[in-house]
Amino acid sequence: MSTELHPSIVALVSLAANIAANHPKQGLCQVDRLKGYGVSREQIDAVIEIARHIRDEAAQSLDTSFDEAYAASAKPADPFAKIAVVESDAACCTPTPSGKSCC
Repeated sequence: MSTELHPSIVALVSLAANIAANHPKQGLCQVDRLKGYGVSREQIDAVIEIARHIRDEAAQSLDTSFDEAYAASAKPADPFAKIAVVESDAACCTPTPSGKSCC
């Protein structure tokens, strides 16, 4: 049993990877090879559609992650978030001369 892939399969995988990765050459040389191997236009179109779907889905996921991280970093910092609160029966401060609490 041979483990080598037929050149048309390699070209299809390469085409899909180039499209999904947004490679500058976009796999156009693989399209020419696929035509030379007799791969139907419908099969090539299916691979292109799947690769674009994967690329677009990944981009949307990255955009969502970025947007969530950006939104979290854009929130104003709570100046009191790092102040420890210690519970005790004793007052944390003494009242003002008029009897108002300062804490």
